[in-house]
Amino acid sequence: MVGLSGPVLTPEEREMLIHPLIGGVILFDRNHETPEQLRMLIAAVRTVRSPLVVSVDQEGGRVQRLRAGFTRLPPLGWLGGLYERMPAEALAAARELGWLMAAELRGVDIDASFAPVLDVAGNTEIIGSRAFHEDPGVVAALAKTYVAGMHEAGMGATGKHFPGHGSVRGDSHLELPCDARPLEAIVAHDLQPFVALAPDLAAVMTAHVVYPEACTLPASFSIYWIETVLRRQLGFDGAVVSDDLEMAGALVMGDVLARAEQALAAGCDLLPVCNDPAAVVRLLDQLRWTRSAGFDQRYARLLGEASVQADPERLRRARALAGQAMDHVEGANDG
Repeated sequence: MVGLSGPVLTPEEREMLIHPLIGGVILFDRNHETPEQLRMLIAAVRTVRSPLVVSVDQEGGRVQRLRAGFTRLPPLGWLGGLYERMPAEALAAARELGWLMAAELRGVDIDASFAPVLDVAGNTEIIGSRAFHEDPGVVAALAKTYVAGMHEAGMGATGKHFPGHGSVRGDSHLELPCDARPLEAIVAHDLQPFVALAPDLAAVMTAHVVYPEACTLPASFSIYWIETVLRRQLGFDGAVVSDDLEMAGALVMGDVLARAEQALAAGCDLLPVCNDPAAVVRLLDQLRWTRSAGFDQRYARLLGEASVQADPERLRRARALAGQAMDHVEGANDG
């Protein structure tokens, strides 16, 4: 999965997208000026390759790539705070905000948002309010209804960052974090939202975190975590997406070709390379890949449903809810 350079598809990018190893495009704020411009960019992508998964990180809070012309979404942690006071209202709000996020993206023909975060909030700033809550049960409950809302808008959900990024201080964008707790502690705490949500997810995104009590390799490159735990023990049959192969947490595996080869060997289906065109060129020239059994079915689950139309009255109510949530978040920050 590759990033694009700007708001218009370039001739070089058109040529790149023809390559059979390209499985999708991931959008950033550099690709977005207005919703109409974004529709035109995505239409241009689809004239080159179809089907092709068009994706974005649109979690809400500080991780919301598309802003102009889209509703500002609160961080998922706002829902966790609401749950502590009014659980039923929080579950209903999670459904509406998941639906709103997905409905606006499907409205411009984006297939997938890499959301929700299933990490359990802990002592890491990189996750922080991106997580629903510090209680795995609350994370699972809110995520269930959030994902249900996404499904109602015609979008599959991607849970991240498997098997859990919330209990390490390090930022895998900048370093390789290490979670040295016993495996039993990780399974009993961080893994629980993934256990609960496995049947509901179209995809899971892996963490560039090493859990040495289970495996010496980061989870994105670990047969143990992907095949043994995720596939066999949890019974997950959707797509597995690695975190960006250019992040510092992945560099321990070698150059970009070695990283891609190990991630595929471990069981990943899709490999984001978001910001390094030279790395993409090298992979397209040198990576050898054989389509695995079931890949087409897993891939298809990430493609958005074309028939779902957003109800205008529901949009109005959900946007009002998001506005109230953002007022609360910004008021708390000001305080």
